[in-house]
Amino acid sequence: MGTAVAAVALLAVLPAGCGFFGSSADGADTPPPDGPKLTVGIKFDQPGLGQKTGDNTFAGFDVDVARYVARELGVHPGNVTFLEAKSAERETLLEQGKVDLVAATYSISDARKKKVDFAGPYFVAGQSLLVRKTTSDITGPESLNQSDWRLCSVKGSTPAEKVKQSYAKSVTLREFPSYPECLVALEDADDPVDAVTTDDVILAGYAAGQPDKFKLVGKPFSQERYGIGLRKGDARRDKVTAALRKMVSDGSWKRSVEENIGKSGYKIPEPPAVLDSP
Repeated sequence: MGTAVAAVALLAVLPAGCGFFGSSADGADTPPPDGPKLTVGIKFDQPGLGQKTGDNTFAGFDVDVARYVARELGVHPGNVTFLEAKSAERETLLEQGKVDLVAATYSISDARKKKVDFAGPYFVAGQSLLVRKTTSDITGPESLNQSDWRLCSVKGSTPAEKVKQSYAKSVTLREFPSYPECLVALEDADDPVDAVTTDDVILAGYAAGQPDKFKLVGKPFSQERYGIGLRKGDARRDKVTAALRKMVSDGSWKRSVEENIGKSGYKIPEPPAVLDSP
C-alpha cells in the first residue's frame, strides 16, 4: 500500500469527536446575508484535536475553540471556513492572508512570535514518544541515542530536532508531511522508523485509534503552550483573548476537552491562564 493511501486508510479508523458545539458541518446552517466571515486554519489529521471527518465536516477540540472564538467575534457558524494548516505552512497562511486565525496545535514560541501574534495559551501539552506496542527498549528520549534508531516527525515542527539536540544526538531523523505518514512508517516492515515524536495529546489520539499496534512511552519532556495565531498587529487579538477566557470560565472549555480528548484516555489537565501577552 502506498504511503499516502495508507495514511488515508489509517485516518478512517481513528476516533473523532462529534463536535461539542452542535453539528460539525462547516456551513451546516444558512449564513446570514452580508455577515462577517472568518477563515480558520486547523489540522485535518489529528483525532480529538482537528480532523476532517467527511465532506465539509470537522471535529475536535481545536475546531470547537475556533467555533467558540468565531461566535464571540460575531461570526455566524455558517460563515466560518476551515482550511488545512500543515505545520510548515501556518505562518505563511497568516502572513499571506489566506486565513484569519490558526488553531492547529500551534505552540507559542519566541521564534514564531517574531512572525505572528498569539492569543492564549488555551491548552498546555508536553512532547512524548509513540512506539510499536511490542517495543520494550525505547522508554524515553534518552534511549534513542543510537545511530541505528530512526525518529519520525513532521516537516515544519520542532519536536524531532528537540530530541536530537537535547537527548539523543546520534538518532537519525526522518520527516514526513503528516503524522499519519509517520505512523505508516512505524508499521513498515521494510523501511520502518522506531518512534514518532510530537505532543502527547496528539499521540494519545493516534494510540487510541490503534491500541493493539501503538503505545506512548516515558513522561512528557517539554511544555507546549497552544495559542491561536493571528497576523502581526491584528486588532482582533484582544477579542480573541477575551473569548478564550470566557470559554474557560463558562465551562465550555472543560466540556469540549472531555468530549474530544478524554476519549483517548489522556489525563484532562486544568485550563491554563490565558495571558494578555503570551
